Amino acid sequence: MATVPTGVLEAAVYVEDLDAAESFYGGVLGLEKLLRVDGRHVFFRCGTTVLLCFVAAATKVGPPANALPVPTHGAKGEGHVCFSVNGENLDELVAMLTSHGIEIEADFRWPNGARSVYVRDPDGNSVEFAEPKLWGYKT
Repeated sequence: MATVPTGVLEAAVYVEDLDAAESFYGGVLGLEKLLRVDGRHVFFRCGTTVLLCFVAAATKVGPPANALPVPTHGAKGEGHVCFSVNGENLDELVAMLTSHGIEIEADFRWPNGARSVYVRDPDGNSVEFAEPKLWGYKT
């Protein structure tokens, strides 16, 4: 039997403004900042995963000869990330987001009863906060 992945270790969104990304993900959402390289990226811990915020143009430049051989990568346009939030905490989260002037783009329940709340980060990425039962996980 082949070994299968057991989870998502990291996910990436692409941004233009690292200060705005750090303010949103670190300041507003309270994620722990792990690492920042000005002009390239800022990384945050979220539970057992890591959110990578990359300046897309910087990730299309290959590594220097003496660096780790990480392949180039990057994207154009708005992306999406979904954070897991227990249902009983979603009202508090919505209140916190709106208190920071962040517009709620959508707030609804899926056919299975799971609630999702959508906002946009400063670079226009779709940021969702959803109950784990959206995908059949127990809280």
